[in-house]
Amino acid sequence: MGRQKVFVFVFLVFITLTGCRTYYQKQQRFNDYFASGRIDQAAQVLASDRKGERRRTRLLHFMNMGVVHHLLGNYAQSNQYFERAYLLGEDFQRNPADIALSLITNPRMTEYRGEDHELLMIHYYKAMNFIQLGDLDAALVECRRLNIKLNALADRFPSDNRYRRDAFIHNLMGIIYEAAGDHNNAFIAYRNAYTIYKEDFSRLFGLEAPRQLKIDLLNAAHRAGFRDQVDFFQREFDIPFTPPAASSNGNLVFFMANGLGPVKTEWSINFTIVRGAGGRVDFVNEDLGLSFPFFAGSGDAATGQLGDLRIVRVAFPRYVERSPVFSGARLRVGSQSTTLEKAQNINAIAFRSLQDRMMREMGSALLRLAIKQASEQMVRRKDESVGAILSILNTVTEQADTRNWQTLPHSIFYTRLSLPPGEHQLQLELLLPNQNTGSTRQMPVTIRPRQTSFVNYHVLDSRRP
Repeated sequence: MGRQKVFVFVFLVFITLTGCRTYYQKQQRFNDYFASGRIDQAAQVLASDRKGERRRTRLLHFMNMGVVHHLLGNYAQSNQYFERAYLLGEDFQRNPADIALSLITNPRMTEYRGEDHELLMIHYYKAMNFIQLGDLDAALVECRRLNIKLNALADRFPSDNRYRRDAFIHNLMGIIYEAAGDHNNAFIAYRNAYTIYKEDFSRLFGLEAPRQLKIDLLNAAHRAGFRDQVDFFQREFDIPFTPPAASSNGNLVFFMANGLGPVKTEWSINFTIVRGAGGRVDFVNEDLGLSFPFFAGSGDAATGQLGDLRIVRVAFPRYVERSPVFSGARLRVGSQSTTLEKAQNINAIAFRSLQDRMMREMGSALLRLAIKQASEQMVRRKDESVGAILSILNTVTEQADTRNWQTLPHSIFYTRLSLPPGEHQLQLELLLPNQNTGSTRQMPVTIRPRQTSFVNYHVLDSRRP
């Protein structure tokens, strides 16, 4: 790499990093507005970003636009953005130029693809939007899309120790199928949800099957005419089942998204470079018991300065939790009162998903470092001063990919109530960790005879990491 090429490369990287800095400043302003509940201002920040739909972070832009319009009650507009996010996730193809740039700078230079749980949550929001728009058929389409993604996830990660199945998503599918009067599919979805809570979520995330799910499963089995399943799950749950009496009451299913999901930051490890025979180079950290071998080639470039370097720093992504202010909630409607149950822990899933792929992250980061160091030494042999500039650039650009969907909730709670038709005033009591009421929110709801009404409410209060 000649002197002129190096300076052109340095200039291009500088321009790229300057653009990234501008993006992160806008993103931080958006996140601050959103976390403080100023949703209108958060939406304005996104709308004013003229490059938002063209950046490598356009997936995050579409998902954030979807969330803010959902919270503002613009459900059709919200779904337009979520559909664009869905199509982008489905059609994503790796860009060779992006990959090359990431190997000589950092992975923030690539198109953001989204975490598995983030892509699943697109369908959660779309289903909620369609429900509010009164289109249960479209909500069921999102359920089927969810099922396809879940099956693909299970095929890709067959290990029982990885996040590969989602109990809450199956539970949501069951709730929507039941609201549409499809009791057979509702029973199948509820049964799948219970199985995943029992086999995966309780072990991986410490989250047991909600009691409401068990009651819904028994009701769905009864309505579908599966008497043997009713008997089996009565024994399984140790819950006596009495078929609900005929009534003109409607159902209220209340979802509470609590707090805000984790944010990605970076951490670093120091590795010792050990040169071996035949061009082998090992990155070793004895304290953590890590060793990653690379083959640097058999010529002078492989046996030169790269192996003489002793300590290098490598950056990796990590999540930091934003703890919710409230630990749960009670819902009061007239004389009725029920405690919401936690059905999804997005925070725990995010941590687990990143942990599951950490060895792959380490391998990619060290490959990036090896390429940087090898190119630096090639330049140094021709021009020491230019090599020094490239060394500084390599250090400055060593960053982990800390992008993530920060408007997702920390966790999701839900409950179900049978209410007489008409107008009702809901009283949501938000509970502090000591179970005292820390805040109360009021909201109206209309219940229709023998139909299911949905409320999806996001409590944004979270502690800064």
